[in-house]
Amino acid sequence: MSIKFEIPEVAINKEDIKTLLATKLFEDRIVSLGKASEIAGYSERAFAEILFHKGVSPVRYEDIDIKEETSNA
Repeated sequence: MSIKFEIPEVAINKEDIKTLLATKLFEDRIVSLGKASEIAGYSERAFAEILFHKGVSPVRYEDIDIKEETSNA
């Protein structure tokens, strides 16, 4: 699906807009890390590093089963 919209003239390039959008969508739990990285045009690893530098954790701790993780340790 493709969505097009007009935005006012701003001093920001297309790649930065895609990264900002992907970051916000991930942060608001609308998309997964994989989908957000696809939107931004980066590998998951590169996008996770971008998130980290923006102060957004690329790991969703509540999605991890703590009991299972500790039993495997």
